[in-house]
Amino acid sequence: MEPNSVQWVGSPCGLHGPYIFYKAFQFHLEGRPRILSLGDFFFVRCKPEDPICIAELQLLWEERTTRQLLSSSKLYFLPEDTPQGRNSDHGEDEVIAVSEKVTVKLEDLAKWAHSDFSKWKCGLRADPVRHAELGKNGQKEALMRYRQSTLNSGLNFKDILKEKADLGEDDEDSNLLILSYPQYCRYRSMLKRVQDKPSSILTDQFILALGGIAVISKNPQILYCRDTFDHPTLIENESVCDEF
Repeated sequence: MEPNSVQWVGSPCGLHGPYIFYKAFQFHLEGRPRILSLGDFFFVRCKPEDPICIAELQLLWEERTTRQLLSSSKLYFLPEDTPQGRNSDHGEDEVIAVSEKVTVKLEDLAKWAHSDFSKWKCGLRADPVRHAELGKNGQKEALMRYRQSTLNSGLNFKDILKEKADLGEDDEDSNLLILSYPQYCRYRSMLKRVQDKPSSILTDQFILALGGIAVISKNPQILYCRDTFDHPTLIENESVCDEF
């Protein structure tokens, strides 16, 4: 694979008219191969002068007539990076979504991806729960099906996870997770309930039984979104493909 190229990962997951839909793609970030799949959150910068924001990859497809490789993502900004700015109603872990999803060519999305997020200090840092024993009695497979049904519309990502593993990535390489406000409140409540519990019982099953969210990535950043805004200049970005 050429360093500046992008390519699909896995087989197509759907067809509609001239469109072929996919679950993941591979590109190079800072000289290293990286795979992004549907539902992943990752840092992007839409223009060199723009602030870093978070993109949630929601759709991947190829237009068979023009052979264009395309993506649709939802963007999230810190309150202080929106036209209204941050106010006293905004939470410390809150982000605000752009009201319209953005469609860009896959090669442009790869250029937007950002790896230097040292200045991004927001987000609740949470310790991952134990999952070493999940291989017993099919529990790991059951948990994977749960995550696929809640985060990825029931699509089977086993082939994508294998490709990520072959690249040396974790099952969930992204350390970002944006929740709805009710999910975030339940998550904070769950953390309070298990605060003094022994680590031996803090397994995925226990967390899920309390209504929490099992996260297995290292030192994840948990944020939430409850509002949207109209981005004033995103429509002027030459990478945005409104025609698709």
